[in-house]
Amino acid sequence: MNSQFRKALPYFLTPFSYIYGAVAFVRNWLFDRKILPVEEFDVPVISVGNISVGGTGKTPHVEYLVSQLCSTFKIAVLSRGYKRKTKGFIIANAKSTPDVIGDEPLQIYRKFSSFVKVAVCENRRKGINELLRVFPDTQLVILDDAFQHRYVKPKVNILLTEFNRLFTKDHLLPLGRLRESPSSAERADMVIVTKCPADIRPLDIRITSKSLALMPYQHLYFSKYAYGELRPVFPDENPYYVDLTSLTYKDTVLLLTGIANPGGFIRHFSRFPFKVRVSYFPDHHDFSRDDIKSIENIFASSRGERKLIITTEKDAVRLAYNPYFPEALKPFVFYMPISVEMIPGTFF
Repeated sequence: MNSQFRKALPYFLTPFSYIYGAVAFVRNWLFDRKILPVEEFDVPVISVGNISVGGTGKTPHVEYLVSQLCSTFKIAVLSRGYKRKTKGFIIANAKSTPDVIGDEPLQIYRKFSSFVKVAVCENRRKGINELLRVFPDTQLVILDDAFQHRYVKPKVNILLTEFNRLFTKDHLLPLGRLRESPSSAERADMVIVTKCPADIRPLDIRITSKSLALMPYQHLYFSKYAYGELRPVFPDENPYYVDLTSLTYKDTVLLLTGIANPGGFIRHFSRFPFKVRVSYFPDHHDFSRDDIKSIENIFASSRGERKLIITTEKDAVRLAYNPYFPEALKPFVFYMPISVEMIPGTFF
């Protein structure tokens, strides 16, 4: 893309952003005037979502809520199961795969199946009603990626926005990444600024708070990612963990990412001495035979006394069920688990 075209692109895309914004405005107006139906449930519902396209950390924050509340409530998590190859209401079980329920719901199920019910349904109202019918003792429902799904009225509406790309500094699609106008954030009860630097300064917090300009009834929080120890994607082939600090400049790591915004994941490894190569794929990517072959070739061409493939937790879910992944490569593939931590002293 030459520089002249890049400069002209915003002028070309702006009219389409206005059209997109008008459609979103009309839709929200119909909900606000109760012309479109909204259902409220006796069981409290927490909605976690954003107004941008991907990358704000919805699923890790759902997992954070589950970990904090599961000892108090009988929880069910409902997702639409993005990019699954099925339709309708499906309850996750031990035989579920990413094709059946989607990668993120399966990730949640694999972590919390012993005390949380996980289900998918593209119709959230139907999904909640089915969950309450099948599991009548449910005390709390958490909706993953449901800020735009206004057919359900949540008890608590949580909006996520990424520290390095606040919704107040973005534009509507296709000029930017917003699915709704920034004014839609007024529907949120809580706003969480995600993926903050571990050493975030008080000045940055004040500047961010001022930029968001929340309403008096809204609460503002800041969160960061904590990275865990490497775990094998294929534990039957390699049941051992790897300590990253044991790797040296003589070793090579191939980072394999298929997430919306891999910047933070990649930056995490920049502080280590080993050589890093990166193989990028789109968010929720379904790895084909050719993709796997490409990964295999990159790994084979890498030089190092020790070589590893490290991927994200979400990608690991898909790779674990991939029929094309070669047996010879499985002992070298690990994933980096992440968890959410709220930054102390940043609650408003």
